Amino acid sequence: GVNSVAEILNVTDRATERALLENLAQEDPDLVEEIRRLMFVFDDIMKLSDKDVQTVLKNVETAQWAMALKKASDDLKNKILGNLSARAAEMLREEMEYLGPAKLSDVERVQQQIVDVIRRLEDAGELVIQSDEMEEQLIP
Repeated sequence: GVNSVAEILNVTDRATERALLENLAQEDPDLVEEIRRLMFVFDDIMKLSDKDVQTVLKNVETAQWAMALKKASDDLKNKILGNLSARAAEMLREEMEYLGPAKLSDVERVQQQIVDVIRRLEDAGELVIQSDEMEEQLIP
């Protein structure tokens, strides 16, 4: 099913993934969108390097982060806040408190918007999403 396809594509190289999804998009664009949404989820931001998180932070509004982080793990919140200046992190904390309760559907919608930004940044070559299985060694 779709979940299996997403898992398989998560561990293939980017060129193969693109080729398969482009070909499939000609037949069923909605299916491709569903697969893409399963391939990288909001919690996968933990897999991004600090440099890549900072790139995402520059492309997402503080209000979106405040909403999206309402349902995030403490580790993910700390990763995001740790990549902000002290002042910006404090502003984000205040924004999160100010929001109060939010509908789960609203939180998930904003999380998906952030994932969509991440996918666009990856397609533009501005960041790299690596799965656990594809950790690449860096050569100094």
